[in-house]
Amino acid sequence: MKTIKEIQNDIVDEFSMFDDWMQRYEYMIELGKTLPLIEDQYKTDDNIIKGCQSKVWLHAELIDDKVVFTADSDAIITKGIIAILIRVFSDQNPKDILEADTAFIDEIGLKEHLSPTRANGLVSMIKQLKLYALAFQTQISE
Repeated sequence: MKTIKEIQNDIVDEFSMFDDWMQRYEYMIELGKTLPLIEDQYKTDDNIIKGCQSKVWLHAELIDDKVVFTADSDAIITKGIIAILIRVFSDQNPKDILEADTAFIDEIGLKEHLSPTRANGLVSMIKQLKLYALAFQTQISE
């Protein structure tokens, strides 16, 4: 089982293989196709991440003290972004998710190549992932 940091390093390595941003966007779209899709029953307004320009649904479950995320989006780039985040944070314990930094996002140049509204959406996605982790962390420690 890889740590959050190891997965982040893998992603940085993958993105560094591409010379320009068009290739990186195409790669993100490909990643979006590998996203663990949320079940239709969880595609509710409650699971929509606020602050995203496009619709992003995020669901989390605690399985064996690990947070397992599924998601979907109606926009292909956004789907790629949430796919990257889920790859990093899913199947990890809540404490590690809460303590993880997200510097890898700057390392792959994601923030600077997103429109301001998408960049805000990215921040909202991370916030929501961590909020789920916080809720589960509280359950475990009780």
